[in-house]
Amino acid sequence: MKKRMTAREYRQLRKRRHSKYGNKKVELDGYVFDSKAEARYYRQLTLLKKANEILFFRLQPRYRLLDGFEKHGKKHRPIDYVADFEVHHKDGSIEVVDVKGMQTQVFKIKEKMFNAKYPHKLTLVKWERGRFVEV
Repeated sequence: MKKRMTAREYRQLRKRRHSKYGNKKVELDGYVFDSKAEARYYRQLTLLKKANEILFFRLQPRYRLLDGFEKHGKKHRPIDYVADFEVHHKDGSIEVVDVKGMQTQVFKIKEKMFNAKYPHKLTLVKWERGRFVEV
């Protein structure tokens, strides 16, 4: 007969869980990033801000892609896209940046919805060979 897991054993097991894609969370300047690459990009943006090459940037901006609705008595929640960064450039343009290791099917759909609704440039970057490259 199998012994039941105690609450303490369960909590310990939960602490050891790994990310689906092998990312390791990184804390930097009081923020927790989902990956090392995301933390590197944050560091790069802080340097650009200090060098006065960008106006400012925001972390984890949220964009509403589809409002919630009710149809045939069933409620559907809204669909949001949470990017990694929103960069405001000196020329007034806004660039939305997502640091990706791989593109999921859900992301590809949200990317299309974002591009249809918002005028901002959506840039996907990947850490490759010691630098960021656009995907």
